[in-house]
Amino acid sequence: MTMYAVVATSAIATADDRVRTELGAMQAWVTPMGVADAGFWQAPSQPEWNGYPATAEGSTTIPDGTIASDPMASLPAGTESVLLTNASARVQTAAGTGVLAAWTGEAWDPRFSGVFDLVDGERPADSDEAMVTPAALERVGIRIGEDLVLADGGGSFRVSGTLDAARLTDDEAAIFLPSTADTRALVGGEYRWYLPELALSWADVQQLNGDGIVALSRDVLLDPPTEVRAEVRDSMQNQWASIWQTVLALAVGGAFAAYVVIMLAGAAFAVAARRQQRSLAVAASVGADRRDLRRTVLLQGTTLGALGGIAGVALGLAAAAAIMPVTANGSATVFWGFRVPWPGVAAILVFAVMVGTLSALLPARTVARTDALSALRGARRPRKPGAARPLWGSIVLLAGVGLTIASSLAMVAVNASDISWGSPLRYAPAYGIVVGPVLAQLGILLSGQWLLWVCSLVLARVGLAARLASRDAAANAGRTVPAFAAIAATVFIGVFAVATSSMTSAENARNWYYSAPLGSLSVAIWPGSGSTDGIIAPDDATAGAATAVALAEDAGAEHAAVISRQRNDVWAYPSAADVPDDLTLAMALMPERFLWDPQEQDSWSSMGQDPGNPLSVVEADDLSTALGVTLSAAQLTAYRAGAAIVTDHRFVTDGEIDLAAWQGADLYNGIPNNIWIPDPEFPLAEPAWQRDLAAIAVDAPLQPTAIAISPETAKELGISVVPERVIASFPTAPSTDDLDQLQAQAAAASSRSFGMDARLETGPPSDAAWMVPLLAAVAVLVLGASAVALGLARFERRPDDATLSAVGGTRGLRRRVGFWQGLIIAGLGMLAGAAAGILPPIGFALQSQGTQQLPDVPWAVLGAFCIGLPLAIAAVNALVPPRHPELTRRTAIT
Repeated sequence: MTMYAVVATSAIATADDRVRTELGAMQAWVTPMGVADAGFWQAPSQPEWNGYPATAEGSTTIPDGTIASDPMASLPAGTESVLLTNASARVQTAAGTGVLAAWTGEAWDPRFSGVFDLVDGERPADSDEAMVTPAALERVGIRIGEDLVLADGGGSFRVSGTLDAARLTDDEAAIFLPSTADTRALVGGEYRWYLPELALSWADVQQLNGDGIVALSRDVLLDPPTEVRAEVRDSMQNQWASIWQTVLALAVGGAFAAYVVIMLAGAAFAVAARRQQRSLAVAASVGADRRDLRRTVLLQGTTLGALGGIAGVALGLAAAAAIMPVTANGSATVFWGFRVPWPGVAAILVFAVMVGTLSALLPARTVARTDALSALRGARRPRKPGAARPLWGSIVLLAGVGLTIASSLAMVAVNASDISWGSPLRYAPAYGIVVGPVLAQLGILLSGQWLLWVCSLVLARVGLAARLASRDAAANAGRTVPAFAAIAATVFIGVFAVATSSMTSAENARNWYYSAPLGSLSVAIWPGSGSTDGIIAPDDATAGAATAVALAEDAGAEHAAVISRQRNDVWAYPSAADVPDDLTLAMALMPERFLWDPQEQDSWSSMGQDPGNPLSVVEADDLSTALGVTLSAAQLTAYRAGAAIVTDHRFVTDGEIDLAAWQGADLYNGIPNNIWIPDPEFPLAEPAWQRDLAAIAVDAPLQPTAIAISPETAKELGISVVPERVIASFPTAPSTDDLDQLQAQAAAASSRSFGMDARLETGPPSDAAWMVPLLAAVAVLVLGASAVALGLARFERRPDDATLSAVGGTRGLRRRVGFWQGLIIAGLGMLAGAAAGILPPIGFALQSQGTQQLPDVPWAVLGAFCIGLPLAIAAVNALVPPRHPELTRRTAIT
């Protein structure tokens, strides 16, 4: 808990941290982002959270108008500013051409200390000098004093030194160019005007917002306003979300740890208390009252809790100090420093003391009620289970199972009703599905002694070793029940997590959207941050595609294919009358028998493709890369002649596909989208044209292209397209570091004109990625709990072993007793935990209406785990040789 608290706190930025890494010694930065005099607003400390006034229904309309190009006109005359442009640049490297993050402007100004820091060399003194990050030297293949050459005739600059950007990792390559650099080598660009002297108050920022300008101010960051408009309240609260998440994680983890520790330590204290009965009885005989006896045992728990807490805090601090340097990547935003939340650490220490004290509470009460004379005589009568606790346990057990079933049925009813989404009635049943099994497990715990007694009756007929082990477990329920309860709690969480996650993973796999063929890189091209209508201009999309191809080739791709699609921009117009007639959309029509039936929830699947816009335009030479399949020469010839490549065979009828196009206002009212059956009450307009194309069906369903046509065919049909993504194939899969660097380059190359997102298509995640470590963690906890319980049993059985040996019990018999002890403790715990843990997934499957399916639960894995682990524990306990009996400590067998 201490380690997590330190690591999590060190990753949370304070206002001072943001000032240092965002502004350095500057007072503020400003940049235009909105239309003036249109109610434009921003969040005080998050300029990227901005927008226009919302209506009562919560919708926002983007006003018409232009965004200012120079915010300095809105500031007092003579205000000093330093303009920095964050873009990407094509640079000549030793291996060819690379795309690197780039800043233009005097980023090396000493007033940027904290944002950009000098590492080595000197700051530029002339306009033909530049700086780079240390990683860029290796990437480009140069040294300080040599020339940095920009591609596309952008010129060259002598590298005067290296600069470190606070938000970049040590492996990210970036360059810093003077403001006079030729922009031909730059891609995109975000502009910020930094103000070294002019301080901006919140009132000043709001006034700038009126001109469509956002600002990040030192004064506002350090002292944010408390009264803000409704649109930004959520963003203000999000600043504290990470802190509460840390507290919540510590609370949940601490509660589970406390439960397990109290169970196991409580069992140990129970054994210790019984071993101290004679000493405590002597103390009672000389005047100690029950409160003294109780405090004696209780303070043992307090002392051990304090010692354990101090040791845990020290180990946690040391672990955090060791982990953070290893996991840090050089970016100041990963860990802002080594920060120990001393109030939280003190709370953890107090929590440890409380857990230790609570662990000894029940044994202390038991000792206080012990008859001193009986203890002095050494009486060791076994405890018999009473009727009250099993009765209450059965009631709680049945209540938990009933609550789970009732909550599942309630969720089904709620999903079919028109109850408001904000109503607690929609969420209460989900909590019931989880709370019910917890109650069931508590019921098993309350009935534990009775269950052991029933178990001993059954095992008495199995053999002598089983009878001795089961009777020992029932007679010493104080150490046995907590042990299997701790095991049950651990297994409950493991089975719950494995079953629920498996169903969710299977559901995700069924609905997985493949951005590219498996093993290929996909670089999606989006409208840039400067877009006010969510539409990317054709020229910007073309520039984005060229940049994406360069990124892929620089990363080692053997081929890159550009995928173009039509744009359905009809939604950007306020009414049907505003839609121009030359705006058309052509699509392939799927036969009605394949369309989605509203009566059958799972009757249709898109296979990860866009059914509303299934046509893609791909060059013939790019098809193999785009689809991930090899096409024959005859197929490529037919494709160039006008045929369509079809990967979803449902579009094909008699070797052809049916194409149709709609235009103008008809688009606004809707067109067939290959999902829903047309509604007779809302007839669709007739298409502007309809045509059949020869279809070449190929088996390549796991990729985003449903139907591909050549650019020549698209031009012949009058279909206008823009680049949408770039798909690249690699001879060998890129490493994680290569992908991280590629994603960082894509983010750096994004601009106000276009945005890019790079990802390697690996398909839906495998269950093994999380199932193996999860089950391994559960196994470790179960082994630990079993080791404690069986160690206590061996310790407490020493007198019985001596007696058993004295009357002829062999070493093999005592080994078999150890086997059955392990099987009883671990087996009961695994059984109880698995039975309770599988109830929530069953409840979630019942209420999901078919989206989550019980056959997706790995029943064989869970069965093997829950059966094999207790058998392994029992076998190990039998193999560990029993201690040589001390025959001088025999007692009578009753």
